[in-house]
Amino acid sequence: MPEPKVLVTGASGLIGGLVLKHLSGKYEFSALNRRPVAGVPCLQADIAEFDAIRPAFKGVETVLHLSAYTKDIQNWDETMRVTVHGTLNVFKAAHEAGVKRVVFMSSGSTMCGWEWYEGSPYGALARGEYDKIKQRWKLLDYRDAPRPDSPYAVGKLYGEACGRWYSDEHGMSVLVIRLGAVLDTNRPKLIRHFPGYLDHVDAVQMIDKCLSAPMSLKYDIFDAISENSTRWRDTSHAKEVLGWKPTGTSDKFDPNEFREKPGPGLPLRF
Repeated sequence: MPEPKVLVTGASGLIGGLVLKHLSGKYEFSALNRRPVAGVPCLQADIAEFDAIRPAFKGVETVLHLSAYTKDIQNWDETMRVTVHGTLNVFKAAHEAGVKRVVFMSSGSTMCGWEWYEGSPYGALARGEYDKIKQRWKLLDYRDAPRPDSPYAVGKLYGEACGRWYSDEHGMSVLVIRLGAVLDTNRPKLIRHFPGYLDHVDAVQMIDKCLSAPMSLKYDIFDAISENSTRWRDTSHAKEVLGWKPTGTSDKFDPNEFREKPGPGLPLRF
């Protein structure tokens, strides 16, 4: 039986590299990327240019849409050009080509505004102020209102809503992953990474589960975070619907390593 054909946008990034490395024996991958991607057929184009990207979608069954503007999460102009308009182009091209499913990589930053109100337990967790939390916090999930923390996060929410419309209007299967903190070192770099840390193995497993889920699953949102004791987003939905079984945890790292060494500039949010 032939391997399912999967187009990966933004394949040269960290997540794309993990997917190509660990899942290439299960799927027939191609790439849509501004830079060449070794080992797979690659169309080099900017997703903001609709006509330029259309050929990449021909004969593809599933799209894994990773591409977004990440260099400056506060940059509205590039967020609108790449993350918003580029995502619309991906859905348009996918629909035009008869693609059955789009797996859309969203972000936990769509919820990180919950850290900002006074007395927020989520803010205390992000700052590592564990002693200030007097009772167990409520776990948040896809049913709670989004609270984006940046233009980047607003762009990701647009993609979630765009996918909802394409699923409802055109019957396309759209599965959204609100990704946790996947880091190149596969370990936290800041104290705020501990609640949202996502181990590489858990990230790849989540993507695999979404790529291979039954096509009868038309639209859903899944939070992807490892088994961290400070986690505040609920991952039970992905476990129940997809059979996802995360095994990583930030608990094996020492948060005290980071308390006196804040990162330069704005902290990364996931």
